[in-house]
Amino acid sequence: MALESGLRGARVLVTAASRGIGFASARAFLGEGARVVVNSSDAARLTAATDRLGALGEVHGVVADLRHRADLDRLLEETVRRLGGLDTLAYVTGSPRPGVFLEQEYEDWSRAAELLVVSPAYLARRAAEAMLAHGRGGRMVFLTSIAIREPIPNLATSSVCRIAVAGLVRTLARELGPRGIRVNGILPGFIATDRLREVLADAARRKGTAPDAERAALESEIPLGRVGEPEELARTVVFLGSELSAYVSGALLPVDGGLLRSVG
Repeated sequence: MALESGLRGARVLVTAASRGIGFASARAFLGEGARVVVNSSDAARLTAATDRLGALGEVHGVVADLRHRADLDRLLEETVRRLGGLDTLAYVTGSPRPGVFLEQEYEDWSRAAELLVVSPAYLARRAAEAMLAHGRGGRMVFLTSIAIREPIPNLATSSVCRIAVAGLVRTLARELGPRGIRVNGILPGFIATDRLREVLADAARRKGTAPDAERAALESEIPLGRVGEPEELARTVVFLGSELSAYVSGALLPVDGGLLRSVG
């Protein structure tokens, strides 16, 4: 029997989707026949992304900064208005700048907490309200990082703040599951995005090497021998954001090529 995602006509919101993992995820949902709202804080990049994605299906762009409550409210309201409701939220976000602990100022921690703690929690609240209002349940997928299991050197704020998403996923899976909403998380490893290039450049600067050398050293540590592609991670987002994962909730799934050494 062929597997069916159940996404044809589904109403999906993908945040931070003008490029990288968010863009690949939006494209994958469109490929399954979903109707999609994509978001970015950069109007020009968002327009370019919606122009590219529009060839694949119904897509709408909403400019919003995920660090601001008013923008989060408007993002959910616009999504519901344009799609007539919400079935799947895929929360993708950018990352704080690289840096070790002693380089981080109060403002760095505040910005990181806004983006990686407050924003996903508040957007989840608004998304849950929208899903419950239409009586169809729903699905939420939050991207965090393998750093919550094994902190990554030179990424102090990310390694600390992204842990909150794991608590959010487990909490919401318990509270919202009885009301038909499934909530899961993904722990990406090293994926070929602008963020990876930034991290490799930072590592090379600190060590006096070259980014290509840092990438080769990194890939030598990954059992599958390479960094991942955004499209590979996007397939996992679609799996958890669809009926393919109908009995999965509260999971935190690494997508890292086998890099994590920790158990549990």
